[in-house]
Amino acid sequence: MSSLTRTLITLGFSDLEKCERFLGFRELAGLDREELLRSLGSANDPDLALQSLVRLLSAVPAAYGKLTTADPETGRTVPNEALFRLLGASEALAEFLIRHPEHIDVVDAPRSPEPVAVPHAALRQSMLLAVRADPAAEMPVARLAGTEARVALRTQYRRHLADLAIRDLCAASPQDAMPMVGAELADLAAAALDAALSVARAEVAGQFPRADVAALRLAVIGMGKCGARELNYISDVDVMYVIDDAGDGPDDAGRLDEARAVTVGSALAAAVSKAIYAPEREPGLWEVDANLRPEGRDGPLVRTLGSYLFYYQRWASDWEFQALLKARAIAGDRALGERFERAVAPLIWTSSEREGFVASVQGMRRRVTANIRDSEAGRQIKLGKGGLRDVEFTVQLLQLVHAKNDPSLQVRATTAAIHALMRAGYIGRSDAAHLDAAYRYLRVLEHRIQLVHMRRTHLVPTAPDQLRALARAVTGPMNLKRPSAESLLADWGKVKRQVQALHELIFYRPILASAAHLSAADAALTTDAARARLAALGYRDAAGAQRHIEALTAGVSRRAALQRQLLPVLLGWLADGVDPDAGLLAFRRVSEALGTSHWYLGMLRDHQAAAERLCHVLSSSRLVTDLLEVSPEATAWFGNDKELRPLAFDAQWAEIQSKMSRHPAPSDAIRLIRLIRQREILRTAVADCSGLLTQDQVSDALSDADRAAVLGALLVAEADVQGGGPPLARVLVVAMGRQGGREIGYGSDADVLFVHRAVEGADEGEAQAQAQAVVAKLTSMLTQPVRPAIMAERVLSIDADLRPEGKSGPLVRSLEAYREYYARWSSPWEAQALLRALPMAGSDELAADFIDMVNPVRYPAAVGGAELREIKRIKARMESERLPRGADPARHVKLGRGGLSDVEWLVQLWQLQNAHAEPSLRTTRTVPALHAAHALGLVDGEDASVLEAAWRLAGKIRNANVMWTGKSSDLLPSARGDLEAVARWCGYEPGNAAVFEEDYLGLTRRARAVFERLFYG
Repeated sequence: MSSLTRTLITLGFSDLEKCERFLGFRELAGLDREELLRSLGSANDPDLALQSLVRLLSAVPAAYGKLTTADPETGRTVPNEALFRLLGASEALAEFLIRHPEHIDVVDAPRSPEPVAVPHAALRQSMLLAVRADPAAEMPVARLAGTEARVALRTQYRRHLADLAIRDLCAASPQDAMPMVGAELADLAAAALDAALSVARAEVAGQFPRADVAALRLAVIGMGKCGARELNYISDVDVMYVIDDAGDGPDDAGRLDEARAVTVGSALAAAVSKAIYAPEREPGLWEVDANLRPEGRDGPLVRTLGSYLFYYQRWASDWEFQALLKARAIAGDRALGERFERAVAPLIWTSSEREGFVASVQGMRRRVTANIRDSEAGRQIKLGKGGLRDVEFTVQLLQLVHAKNDPSLQVRATTAAIHALMRAGYIGRSDAAHLDAAYRYLRVLEHRIQLVHMRRTHLVPTAPDQLRALARAVTGPMNLKRPSAESLLADWGKVKRQVQALHELIFYRPILASAAHLSAADAALTTDAARARLAALGYRDAAGAQRHIEALTAGVSRRAALQRQLLPVLLGWLADGVDPDAGLLAFRRVSEALGTSHWYLGMLRDHQAAAERLCHVLSSSRLVTDLLEVSPEATAWFGNDKELRPLAFDAQWAEIQSKMSRHPAPSDAIRLIRLIRQREILRTAVADCSGLLTQDQVSDALSDADRAAVLGALLVAEADVQGGGPPLARVLVVAMGRQGGREIGYGSDADVLFVHRAVEGADEGEAQAQAQAVVAKLTSMLTQPVRPAIMAERVLSIDADLRPEGKSGPLVRSLEAYREYYARWSSPWEAQALLRALPMAGSDELAADFIDMVNPVRYPAAVGGAELREIKRIKARMESERLPRGADPARHVKLGRGGLSDVEWLVQLWQLQNAHAEPSLRTTRTVPALHAAHALGLVDGEDASVLEAAWRLAGKIRNANVMWTGKSSDLLPSARGDLEAVARWCGYEPGNAAVFEEDYLGLTRRARAVFERLFYG
């Protein structure tokens, strides 16, 4: 391999044979080869730069003098970076210099790594002077026409284009320079249209009376990327032509009638297009595309301002308002163009209120993607998934939905809109940064591809040498590494995936549809109209609600901005709950507790299900609201169903053991155990509110939380009492009642028995004393306030009243003492109570022995008549004595007619009578036992269904009472508001409290009839 070949490879040349051949051409003779190769190696595509240089030097001898230039800082002669970069990036612009050697001086101006834009006024003046029109005239008229005018216009345009391309190619960061480049390209296109319009006035004057042409006021409205000042190097320039309404001005003298004006205006528009794009010895610039006008190709080329407004108010499709978002007066009559902008602005920013607008825009984006050719789908920068359109549609939809109430969003350029959306909180900071960076990257990629041949394309090439050149072009001259085709494709793939993920997250954000339906008045938060809307939504204290809103939205912080955008929608969701006023107050408290936590407001903004769920809970549950105020970080669960799934007992117990190992002090350990229980109650309640759990799953979750807490407390108590000494007794906690049946609710106590057994060799008296100390400590730790206090805690009350001899009996007994008691003195109700006995915490061996001991007691071989009478007598006595004074038996869900007690006592009677012979009845749970009784023929299907339905509904009401008020109650509410809340919790639609009440009373009446017939019969 020759040294020249090695040098060519090192510098990034691809076609080595062709390059060596070019280097031997006479045009390069006499040049310092080493310096020439280094200069060519600085170009994006050294092969293209060498080829274009040979052709340029052959056609333009003056170009020899442009190969070097003086360094502005040192004065030394250095290679002309501008020339080599241009030749290596654009064959089309090299062709332009070959065609027009008089413009070779475009490479002379000093270049900055941070390029500055040429002002639009300077570009307009230059373009008008090129066709010999007066830039200062109100309606400039060119003194050139025909071929001469078209060649002059296009040549001057391309000179400016080459100048801009050089500044772009020499920029230290192409991505940073991209907005400036797009803006200047749009300004240059606008200047070219102004020059073309001056040529059109000169040419059309030969077809119509000069006075008619002079009287016509015509404005050119830029659409799409030109209107947004983010144009590509080569692209159709979308426009609409507006003419003044006849007789619609301060001076109507000489004004054309509308028909004549349309005729003259159409001729001018056609002439503009011809000046820009018609075949000529200097090629056309770009197509002037007027197809975004009303009715598209079928509509008139020009319209009056009034005609445009009539169309947009009556007939326009949703996509036309999205297109108008970019509309900007770019040429012609400036005053008329600005009147057009002002007239259509209200239509643009209220268009999202149209029925189905958001879905329509989303559907259009899907159709664009679906229509891409399969052969191009993987190469599309613009239309493909993760492409420019995904960014643009995402940003535009957010603008169209929110800008009606936030003027800061009423901007046209995509990068500016991204930053406006970020500043106002509609897009998170990191998401905005990623969108902005991705958009700049994709636009630079698109620009560099188009620059080569000045062709309108959005496809990434496939040839490896083209990809290598493109990789260098995208990274810019300051990148010392030589990027490869593989690195380009990897970077592009990463950007596409990032854009696609953000597009799907934001563009299909469900809250957009809800926000879009709000009118500007409805979305206002602090006006009189807002107060009226609050009252209409159901807020009883509209003034108080406004105070909360003002507190949430006051100031210029990002949080306040986010609250301003979210609250109009959230207020409606809060109003869907039972108590909107309480919900709004709770929302304020949670929001203030979470402060500036970025994830919280981001969750509300990006996840409708989470936001709607939170609003529903806050306005419907005092229990959850209280718990959330203490643990506001749990709000994060609302956006993730997995987080709302209750932790299984094993997971809780593993966490408790971990906490205890790191925090051995009893006060610290028990505080953490109680916090875990509190957290799991909150998690269960939120999941319950969200419809994620069945009634049985709620009971299981609450039972697991209690069991884990009791087990943890037992170990802490044992360690504290033993004080490092040997254990003298093993303690067992046995769940009883609803706790034993794992049928507890949010307000349930823990009914328990305490059992102990002395360890081998321990003194019985000392073992008894230690067990009593452990039990006392356990009970105290679970119920007494801890330091620091756990605010709003749902304390687990320990109730041992079901122990032998009740309150007068010892709190803890040995297993043998229990055995002796049940064998000699137990009453029928105590055997019945043991039907719910279920070991909860403590020694597994002792638990097994306890169950073996009580099974013969609770599942007796026979129940005598006296025992049955005693059970029935106790049930009747309980109904008369334990029912609260003044309580309506029909409304007491536990002890009242057809309530929990009726169903449970009936099922337990069947268990006492039959479980000895029928193992299927040996369960601590009511519903499985009822199902087993039905399967055994003890109760028919209809009666069993009535009993189960009544039992379940009564349980739901107990839970609903706690959820709604935060307090336990066994009464079906009488107050209408409370009854409505409980009805909603039990699954009834709003406004059906009376139906719910009738259903409950009727169901329990039937259940009582079944109970009396089967229990007392």
